Amino acid sequence: MRVKLSLPAAPVVTFHHVGALISGRDSGWPCPRQAATTPLLPDILGRQCPAAEHWHPVGTEPDIAVDPYGNCRTQKVILAYLRSSHGRHGSSLLRAVAQLRSQLRAHLLQAPPAPRQRPSAWRWVGGILLGPVVWSKCPRLGLVALCEAEEAPPACSRPHVGESRFNWKLFWQFLRPHLLVLGAAIVLALGAALVNVQIPLLLGQLVEIVAKYTRDHVGSFLTESRHLSTYLLILYGVQGLLTFGYLVLLSRIGERMAVDMRRALFSNLLQQDIAFFDAKKTGQLVSRLTTDVQEFKSSFKLVISQLSRQCQEQVARATGVADEALGNIRTVRAFAMEHREEERYGAELEESRCKAEELGRGIALFQGLSNIAFNCMVLGTLFIGGSLVAGQQLTGGDLMSFLVASQTVQRSMANLSVLFGQVVRGLSAGARVFEYMTLSPCIPLSGGCCVPREHLRGAITFHNVSFSYPCRPGFPVLRDFTLTLPPGKIVALVGQSGGGKTTVASLLERFYDPTAGVVTLDGRDLRTLDPSWLRGQVIGFISQEPVLFGTTIMENIRFGKLGATDEEVYAAAREASAHEFITSFPEGYNTLVGERGATLSGGQKQRLAIARALIKQPAVLILDEATSALDSESERVVQEALDRASAGRTVLVIAHRLSTVRGAHHIVVMAHGQVCEVGTHEELLKKGGLYAELIRRQALDAPAPEVPRGPRNRHPRS
Repeated sequence: MRVKLSLPAAPVVTFHHVGALISGRDSGWPCPRQAATTPLLPDILGRQCPAAEHWHPVGTEPDIAVDPYGNCRTQKVILAYLRSSHGRHGSSLLRAVAQLRSQLRAHLLQAPPAPRQRPSAWRWVGGILLGPVVWSKCPRLGLVALCEAEEAPPACSRPHVGESRFNWKLFWQFLRPHLLVLGAAIVLALGAALVNVQIPLLLGQLVEIVAKYTRDHVGSFLTESRHLSTYLLILYGVQGLLTFGYLVLLSRIGERMAVDMRRALFSNLLQQDIAFFDAKKTGQLVSRLTTDVQEFKSSFKLVISQLSRQCQEQVARATGVADEALGNIRTVRAFAMEHREEERYGAELEESRCKAEELGRGIALFQGLSNIAFNCMVLGTLFIGGSLVAGQQLTGGDLMSFLVASQTVQRSMANLSVLFGQVVRGLSAGARVFEYMTLSPCIPLSGGCCVPREHLRGAITFHNVSFSYPCRPGFPVLRDFTLTLPPGKIVALVGQSGGGKTTVASLLERFYDPTAGVVTLDGRDLRTLDPSWLRGQVIGFISQEPVLFGTTIMENIRFGKLGATDEEVYAAAREASAHEFITSFPEGYNTLVGERGATLSGGQKQRLAIARALIKQPAVLILDEATSALDSESERVVQEALDRASAGRTVLVIAHRLSTVRGAHHIVVMAHGQVCEVGTHEELLKKGGLYAELIRRQALDAPAPEVPRGPRNRHPRS
């Protein structure tokens, strides 16, 4: 049975309809197609059409939509009428209800609509509970909410991100090598527990001796208690040794598992795609590598989860902000943004503090309630035991034994409450660590075929390549890009910033795979070749900002070819014009370069990067703005080294300074991810196209010309 509310000039509305407002399903209001004679909104609609297909106010267009399931959706006419009746009253409520229904509709749209059926029980309950709230002003308010919800666009529901769970299978792989030690720790822990059970009994016997001597004053207390006291001292010593033993073994297991986990996590992180690092901050990855493994290890020694995970993730974000600021300290200092970075880090720390305090309150509540319960247990023991002693049903020694045993249980349970918090943190941290351990890269580090060096020519072809970065899938960087790099030739890519030049180099290094098309080396698809062989032996890469490691010059050059002899290092340094300045240092090749090569000049770092690339004798050389950040003198020296290094190799030069590519065999002009012009320097100047305009504007130091977007004719491959 439905309880109906009706007012003049208003629709007949039931509590079932109110529940429908919240549920987001069909409210069951009569539809013209279903009940042509129903007197629905006679004053608003202006007329009734008993057999009409559509009805609407006189002089207006129909404004009621009927969906395929026969449900009416009232729209702007009813909305305007109802608003005019109530003005601003209840607008906050209406917005809330409309927004709620809009949100629910977004989720309900994910599943096909169910067939009409009788309203479920929860909709009846919802209607009854929410009816007085919604209809306190007038039934029309509910209709306004419904209309606004129908007009509002469905809210975009966030894709469900699966929460990482503790991977017990992976945990077992780390624990299995330590099972023997773990078994020994468990045996020692059980031995300590058995000793703890014996101690209260002996203490009870000692109390009986004291009570007997106090009551009877006969015998010698020292004589009778000496044996028992000695036994107790031995048990105390054994208990201490057993406790020491199992804690040491557990600590050993925790530390060794932590080392294994850090090694495995670091190895797996290094194997991830470049796209993974595009989406993740370095500080967050380092936090999982250090902090989370430490939390997991600590839980082993001491042997709310969602709250703990949020706290750890917030700490990782704060670590990421600090790592970003400190790693780019020169940029921060150059723009005087120290205060802003302090505020950013402070805000993340404040959020971390709130999460940690919330976690602490949860654990403290658990421990506080535990203490209350166990203290009540001791009090109950004294009360009931005292009554039994008074009735001579229990001796004082037995009561003492039971009391000490209960206190031992109390301490153990109190430790259990602390253990609970540690286990929660450990499981949460372990889940975060295992989450990255189970990630599989789309582009593996190894696997595939290799081309013998004597058969390697170095011919590169990009055939109809299109590409979008994984973090920006809707923004194509390359569109139907076709280019050929002949073996032993120098091909230069020039054009405006953002045209896709560096992306071409990234695809050639196979940092990413193209969205469409294919990249080949000597006719072989790069996806069929071994990536480690391709990067380690075939391609040498020299970037605009060379990255050096905080070790010696010798080790930085040898980084290009592990196992290279000292003579190979010297030869590469000479070829890169770096030998002279290296030998001018007191320590020579054993000079420490500092973090990221901070003790060297830009030209010196660039020449070391060239030597590092040349030591493996690559067949293909990529120069990504290799001289753009240098002064004129350093650029001259580095350019001479690059000219020598380019001889006999396939070279892809990415340049912004057009003066550095005039000697290239082919110059490819790019704009908006497409090839605009191809030719030599003289040929492109004669064409008078984009390249000539870029040359002219660079000579005048003027802004680059605007290149219209749109399809272009395909130019012949170089």
